[in-house]
Formats: sequence, C-alpha cells, structure tokens
Amino acid sequence: MCVTMKAIGKYIIINEIKEDLKKTEGGLLLAESHREDIRYRTATVKSTGTHVEGINEGDTIWYDRHAGHNVEIGDDIYSVIQERDVIIVL
Repeated sequence: MCVTMKAIGKYIIINEIKEDLKKTEGGLLLAESHREDIRYRTATVKSTGTHVEGINEGDTIWYDRHAGHNVEIGDDIYSVIQERDVIIVL
C-alpha cells in the first residue's frame, strides 16, 4: 500500500535507523534498548512541516530518544518529532 504523508507546522516525520548490536568488553551483546547511556538516536527524515528550516527530506538527523511519538502508516512505523528535538543534521 502506497501512502503519501506530509508533516505540518514544525513537525518532522522520521524513520529511525536501527543500530547494530554492540559488544561489551566482557563479550555481551547489547541491543539498542539496553544502551540507556546514549541519549540520542539517528533517523532518516521522511517529511518536514512547512515551518521547519534547515532540515530536508532524506537528511540523516540525530534526535532526542525521548521525543515525539510513533505512528503506524500502512505496514511501517514512523516517529513524529518536533524541529526543536533535532540536535544534528548530517
């Protein structure tokens, strides 16, 4: 199913980039959910609202992991955050 989506205002629709498992010095594998020491996550921007500046569709960003909420569109799950939650644009 092909769904067209467009963020409005200062909102941004993103698709989180899943991190690979990380190995500790002791040999344990940690999933991203166990890496509580990392405050920020990376994502690909899918859509930006009309009032968002300096962030474009397709950009890779770093954002606060506590920001926004998830939405299910079609078979995919996206996150919706605000422009103020973005700390880095690559």
